[in-house]
Amino acid sequence: MRRYGVGAIGLLVLYQAGVLVVPLEALVSSLIDGAFSPATNLPARVLARMPICLLLYTAIIAIGLAAANHQRVRDEQARARALETALSEAREALAQAAQAAPERPGRRLMVMAGSRRVPVALDEIEWFGAADNYVVVHWAGREGLLRATLQSLEGWLDPRVFARCHRSTLVNLARVRETQPLSDGSWRLTLDSGAEVVTSRTYRDDLLARLGR
Repeated sequence: MRRYGVGAIGLLVLYQAGVLVVPLEALVSSLIDGAFSPATNLPARVLARMPICLLLYTAIIAIGLAAANHQRVRDEQARARALETALSEAREALAQAAQAAPERPGRRLMVMAGSRRVPVALDEIEWFGAADNYVVVHWAGREGLLRATLQSLEGWLDPRVFARCHRSTLVNLARVRETQPLSDGSWRLTLDSGAEVVTSRTYRDDLLARLGR
């Protein structure tokens, strides 16, 4: 379980191990029983032992799965607390930056929206999505294009506020309204507009690490 986890691969490995372990344990137990009941032939003793061995193996696996799931829940709770702290810090950093330099050049992006170029304040942007050599900017229920790569844009933005949550997505943490863990270990982030983006396990850990959590 430690090596393969408790997903589909882990369960397949446990099943394959059981095919070997259960008959072997039944055989060993039958040989021990034979020392006390030599009258019964070995195949009959092995067959009689099989249900008990299968039950024991299943019980051991069930206990292991319960322990692993309990640890996973504890880990997710810890990550949830860390993520909430990170989101609070991002909102505070954005507010402080706005107070320190509310009109500083560079706090707006010129975004192509249809045939026009419109200025969009950074604190209004909810998330960026990669689209080949462009970046799709999402803000206030609208979207536009920015001629840049997501990687170059990420290097320019404040990492306390904008964080990579997927290989093709940057999200404004100050605009995250709700977080929800998913069954595969990723997280769903619900933004102020109601839009949803997903943070994969890889970028979730990197996001928390960059914020010192």
